[in-house]
Amino acid sequence: MQKTERRKMLPVKVLFLCTGNSCRSQMAEGITNTIENIEAYSAGVKATKIDPFAIKAMSEIGIDISKQYSKSIEELPDIDFDVIVTVCDNARENCPFFLGEALRIHKSFEDPPYISKDLSSDEDKLKCYRKVRDEIKRFINNELVIKIKGGL
Repeated sequence: MQKTERRKMLPVKVLFLCTGNSCRSQMAEGITNTIENIEAYSAGVKATKIDPFAIKAMSEIGIDISKQYSKSIEELPDIDFDVIVTVCDNARENCPFFLGEALRIHKSFEDPPYISKDLSSDEDKLKCYRKVRDEIKRFINNELVIKIKGGL
């Protein structure tokens, strides 16, 4: 079956790649998996652990990512992705080569752990995570979904 024919079938498979698969890609996976007919995955250049502030920020919008886990790209099953999105510059630069016709998109988001590292209160740190979460959500709803529904 041709890739273009498969894309007409649902669900569309999307992979979000980041450096450590601890925050941005995890949030993107969680948000995207709430959208009908899209199946999202996330991975990192290297696996770390899921960030508890990311879990908290997502729970505030009714999305539970606490069962997700950080994984490297090598840990993903053999999936023929339709879309591969790198959400940080490091992942784009170190992204493994994927065979196939997947649409590749790069959209860099600030790293919440980095931008909140000098903040003392958990509430101030959480504000950074909320900001990035909301930017990711806007990107997914206003850019990614439109490309997917437009036929990639």
